[in-house]
Amino acid sequence: MNNKKIFISVAGNIGCGKSSLTKLLAKRFNWVPYFESVSDNPYLEEFYADMSRWSFNLQIYFLAHRFKIHKEITEKPNSVIQDRSIYEDVEIFAKNLHNLKKMSNRDYDTYRNLFMEMTSYLQPPDVLVYLKASIPTLLKQISLRGREFEKNIDVNYMTELNFSYETWINNYNLGKKLIIETDELDFVHSEKDFDDIIDYIEKLLLLDLRLFI
Repeated sequence: MNNKKIFISVAGNIGCGKSSLTKLLAKRFNWVPYFESVSDNPYLEEFYADMSRWSFNLQIYFLAHRFKIHKEITEKPNSVIQDRSIYEDVEIFAKNLHNLKKMSNRDYDTYRNLFMEMTSYLQPPDVLVYLKASIPTLLKQISLRGREFEKNIDVNYMTELNFSYETWINNYNLGKKLIIETDELDFVHSEKDFDDIIDYIEKLLLLDLRLFI
C-alpha cells in the first residue's frame, strides 16, 4: 500500500494558505511539493498595475507553467502535493477577468480553447482540497505576507474571485474534493487543526497516510 502514488491539489483564493498547507503536507509525508510560480513570474507586477493590458499574458504564462507541472506530476512515480490546480486558471481567474471586462472576448475564447485542448490530456488529482476563506481573512493574510505587488489589490476583485470559486467548487466533478472552512483554523500553528485536515483527506482516500511516511 505504501507504494501507491498520491496526487493532491490544494485550491483556493489568493491568501487562503495554499502554499503553507502544501509545505506542511509535503514535510509530514515526504511528498514532492509543486508550488505556484510567483517570485519568478514576469507578469504579476505589471498585471496588478494594469489588468486589462496584461491579463491574457499572465493567464497564458500560468497555463503553460501549470501544464508543464501537471505533466511532470502524472509522469513521475512520486506522491505529490500541488499548490493550485490548473483547473482554477480557466474557471476562476480567466473567467473573472473576462467578466470584469479586463480580458477581451477574443482573448478569452482563445485562452479557453487552448485550455480545453491541453487539459484533455491530463489526469485529475486524487483529491482536490479547497481552502475556503472570507474576504477579511484573505486580506489579512495577504497583508501579513507583505508582497509589494499585492498591497493595493482591489477588494472587489477578491470578492469576485471568491464568488467564482464557490460556483466552481460546487460543480467540480473531476474527482474527490474536500472543502475546508479556514476562517477559524490555524493549521500552521495548531497541530490539532493540521491533524484534522489530514484526517479528512484520509477518509476521502480510504488510506492511512502514516503508511506513506
